[in-house]
Amino acid sequence: MSLFQPLPNYKISSRNKTLNLSEPHIMGILNVTPDSFSDGGRFNAVENAVAHCQQMMDNGATIIDIGGESTRPNADAVSTTEELQRVVPVVQAIRQYCGDDIWLSIDTSNPEVMQAAFDAGADIWNDVRALKRTGAAELAASLDIPVMLMHMRGEPTTMNNLAQYDNVIDEVSTELTTRIKEVTRLGVKQENIIIDPGFGFAKNYEHHCALLSQLDSLQALGLPMMFGISRKRFLAEVLTNSGVKTVQTTQAIERDAVGTAAGIFALQQGASIIRTHNVGMMQQAVALWSQLSAYHHEHCIINTNTR
Repeated sequence: MSLFQPLPNYKISSRNKTLNLSEPHIMGILNVTPDSFSDGGRFNAVENAVAHCQQMMDNGATIIDIGGESTRPNADAVSTTEELQRVVPVVQAIRQYCGDDIWLSIDTSNPEVMQAAFDAGADIWNDVRALKRTGAAELAASLDIPVMLMHMRGEPTTMNNLAQYDNVIDEVSTELTTRIKEVTRLGVKQENIIIDPGFGFAKNYEHHCALLSQLDSLQALGLPMMFGISRKRFLAEVLTNSGVKTVQTTQAIERDAVGTAAGIFALQQGASIIRTHNVGMMQQAVALWSQLSAYHHEHCIINTNTR
């Protein structure tokens, strides 16, 4: 496979906007929680969240992913009321101060939160539980917006015990296919679905290596892909197993460089959306990939065809 395969020709639409997924997009992470594993508590205040959103937009994000519930292992449960209080004012403020052009994704599994966020101006539903909560799929069908379906087994409190696969590539693909069929039977349109392989959820180091090295196999599902590995434990394990001594991998922020490299590997294998905490670093890497890809298709393919 060429390093510079064109991205699959997909697009998503929401409200009066269309996003062309045949070119790469950066999804900036905006956690409005006190306990997220990387940046919990930094953007709880609405004004801080809006300022960070604007900074990520300036750095090249076309999507902002807003989360009001931590899904790290063993995270405390959040009530609907609390999640609403965290998420909805931020969506409203971003729409007021940052405009309508930025795509807003809501990282939630709660249909009530998604409905309120949509009413406030959100565009995309990003659900780590793949619309499995009661009424979620039906609401997604009713809202008729893009939905990100992530592969996970169990819940964040139980998922690590379920990381057992004979063939992780085949099983992730099969389980995603099953879920896609289930939600489309409930009215979710195929063209609204984006898949997420679920890095960091019910997978160990070996599973992550296999998935990242063979991510292109998921293109067989015929749907756009979002890739999210930013600051996750697997990246620290990569550095530790490689004997890298120049960073202390106890701090999640120190994983940004290796996470950016992983994002480019995913991009090369067909992932159109890269979810990241460090938008500026990812933008630089995507700029290099995009320019080399354009050069490759303009010069290298022409030269090959004219031999």
